[in-house]
Amino acid sequence: MAPPAPEEAVSTRLLRAKVRARGGRIGRRRREAPVPVPRVADKLMVITEHGERDQIAVLEGRELVQHFVTRSGARSMVGNVYLGKVQNVLPGMEAAFVDIGRGRNAVLYAGEVNYAPEDLEGGQPRIERALRPGQSVLVQVTKDPMGGKGARLTAQISMPGRYLVLVPGSDVWGLSRRLPDAERRRLKAIARKIKPEGHGLIVRTAAEGASEEAIAADLERLLRTWSEIEGRAKRAKAPALLYEEPELTVRVVRDLFTDEEFRELVTDSPRVYENVTEYLREVAPDLAEKVRLHQGRLPVFEEFHITEQIHKALDRKVWLPSGGYIVIERTEAMTVIDVNTGKHTGGKNLEETVTQTNIEAAREIARQLRLRDIGGIIIIDFIDMLLEQNKRKVVEALKEALALDKTRSQVFDISPLGLLEVTRKRVSGGLLESFSETCPTCEGRGILVKYEIS
Repeated sequence: MAPPAPEEAVSTRLLRAKVRARGGRIGRRRREAPVPVPRVADKLMVITEHGERDQIAVLEGRELVQHFVTRSGARSMVGNVYLGKVQNVLPGMEAAFVDIGRGRNAVLYAGEVNYAPEDLEGGQPRIERALRPGQSVLVQVTKDPMGGKGARLTAQISMPGRYLVLVPGSDVWGLSRRLPDAERRRLKAIARKIKPEGHGLIVRTAAEGASEEAIAADLERLLRTWSEIEGRAKRAKAPALLYEEPELTVRVVRDLFTDEEFRELVTDSPRVYENVTEYLREVAPDLAEKVRLHQGRLPVFEEFHITEQIHKALDRKVWLPSGGYIVIERTEAMTVIDVNTGKHTGGKNLEETVTQTNIEAAREIARQLRLRDIGGIIIIDFIDMLLEQNKRKVVEALKEALALDKTRSQVFDISPLGLLEVTRKRVSGGLLESFSETCPTCEGRGILVKYEIS
């Protein structure tokens, strides 16, 4: 099939907006059946305070699977709502640069703009019709500034709560795919009953088991917050901060800590203990009793062997239980992962040995992507396999392991060259960026160039 003509190459979001404005509907693209998500019900969340940083670890059994850290002197902007001022509009890039009062201008792409019905008439919506320099625009940060790039913005605001996400001025409606079928039916009935007029609503995984009263109270908090944002927007002069997301610790507890998955939350910081218990008493009182202040002889990260696992997660090479290993290399454009048999020589034949190593590597790679919070394009160079059925086993093993990851990802098939492509949503810098800085001598290249020619 020939590629669409330029005037027909409209983003899905813009196309849907255009059809909705005309009162119609558009069919959804068919998606692959989601991989069943195994329920892990024995997680532990551990939080410590180290100088100006809070560090949060999530363990499954004794294994570290997620790690969050506040970077010294830097606070994430993701989720913050600003009244921005459009600096310039670039039709050729289908983007606008917006001053939000945080140094470098942020970028707002055409697919994230709220178009008026008149902007959608007569062909493809154009960003220059909706925005002009000097105009004030209500925006939310979806991605922190990274490297030389400014923050990423959307004009389609969403307000996350404990059980719900409120989408003001939208007709969005949905429930988390991670919810069991019976619970989905119960929550769908509750959501339809309490859904506010003129706003969209998404039910989060944390709503599992929550009462209708608790969910309705969460919605009331979100509606009050949105009302306050609207009031500030009317009085403020752009650029201005209208709403700031809670600190990282409260945000992680809000988004992850559930009764069904976590057995306990442990911290050795009295400040963190007070903040978390105060938040949970307000939104989920039954969970407050699962929070414990650690008073042991060892620091809490040492008690649960978390520090040594973080050190290993900063290495390039990761050993597999069989004796094989993977090497993880970060570049400007992508992350490249190489799989090697190493010391693994078991198996009846080479094909079996290689397949076993690749499957083991696929599961470990999924864990490392979560733990290191690696996003963007990931290329995996698996060891060459001859049989197509073995290639499918490796791909399925990776998909099953990534199903545990709440960050959206997409896995493609293994190419003829033995390479597998993965994309994973990138929101902010990963583990390596949090604990490192660019070498001032080689400027991150890892080599020193010598100019002498002998």
